[in-house]
Amino acid sequence: MLYSSRIVGVPIIPPDSAPLSTAAPAQTRFAIPPLIKRNMTLFALAQSFTGAGMQFAYGFGPLMVLALTGSAGLAGLSVALIGFSRFLISYPIGQVTDRFGRKPGILMGLTIALGGALTLGASMAYMSFAIFVVGMLIFGMGMNAAQQLRVAATDMFPPSYRAQALGYMSLGALLGLGTSPVVVSFAERIAAAIGQIELAVPWFLLPALIVPGMMLIVFVRPDPREIGMNLAHYYPGYVPPPPRSKADGSKADFSVMDMLKNRHMALALLSNSAATGNMSLVMVLTSLVLHQHGHSLSAIALSHMFHSAGMFAFTVPLGWLADRVGRARVMYPGVAVALIGASMVTLTDGSYLLVTLGTFLVGLGWAGANVASTAMIADEYQTVERGRAIGINESFSGGTSMAMALTTGPLIEWSGLPATGWTAVILAALPFLLLGFYRLRR
Repeated sequence: MLYSSRIVGVPIIPPDSAPLSTAAPAQTRFAIPPLIKRNMTLFALAQSFTGAGMQFAYGFGPLMVLALTGSAGLAGLSVALIGFSRFLISYPIGQVTDRFGRKPGILMGLTIALGGALTLGASMAYMSFAIFVVGMLIFGMGMNAAQQLRVAATDMFPPSYRAQALGYMSLGALLGLGTSPVVVSFAERIAAAIGQIELAVPWFLLPALIVPGMMLIVFVRPDPREIGMNLAHYYPGYVPPPPRSKADGSKADFSVMDMLKNRHMALALLSNSAATGNMSLVMVLTSLVLHQHGHSLSAIALSHMFHSAGMFAFTVPLGWLADRVGRARVMYPGVAVALIGASMVTLTDGSYLLVTLGTFLVGLGWAGANVASTAMIADEYQTVERGRAIGINESFSGGTSMAMALTTGPLIEWSGLPATGWTAVILAALPFLLLGFYRLRR
């Protein structure tokens, strides 16, 4: 990947301008080594194989809950379980990869996800809600642990390429978008032939995609953590930034509280969480709204495919933009676009085209906010602490996702879709309120 081997330098940021975490990184001419291109290609292809699983979880999870419990009020539980699993696993897996390398953590996560997929298939085969809860937690922890793929991408590039590298990493998921509807269509035919519940069969087919993805990751060499610790070896002329230090000049250790006290990091965390929360809300609503209007599983999968296209199809230009004009100038518009898309899904009459367009915009907004905020955090922290820092970002977004998913079902039952739409508006406004507070205080 990253076929452009050089970029044109831009003027150095003046001393009194915004810090590196918010401005565009100062750029120099670097050739992308063939080894880095090879590793990125392997990671992107692995993502294309494994990404279909999360489409199943978001697209079919609410329908599985509805089939097992008969309650629309609990429909958000599946997305909440995914968010909770992300909240639980993201920081611990960051500790693992910071210490032992990115590959062991990613492979461990995909192995866990493999077991979770089979458990979810069994939950529908036996119509067991308890097995479903266990399976979704296991699957969610495994797939979210595998998101250290994104940390690995940031390890292998200097700051002037970092957001674009995240975009190329997400592009791998785009390659796998066509896989999900094909697998679902095949699963529907198998289910009809063998008399099995159609929501069960896709999960039993998922290991055929996860295992090849794991094999591709095995061929990545050396571990991206080792590359990140020796960037100057791969990019001659690159000068790494000095380690973060305390007020007394001593080296700073990673601390969650210090991260929260840094206003740029706090804004990055909140922006990503707001965009992810909107996405979780829309993932619940899209399946329910389309299902209630009589659309098939294949049609629902197609709508979610457009959402995923919004998430991944434009990540490369968004990353390119964040590398050149600054992280914040991509991050905040991303949150705003996610807000507009969520409003379209929740405040319209269930039109398939409008719902699908809205869910696409939510994905697009999330892409901008996520790529820019992740790059902002990666710029701030050294390789040996980056897994934990980005893990905290994932944990915060996972907690928000869980809260929004659990709120959506009761809001629909008690107050209807407009109340859910206003919840999305309030959530998306929070980063802008915090930004205004910081500016007023300054």
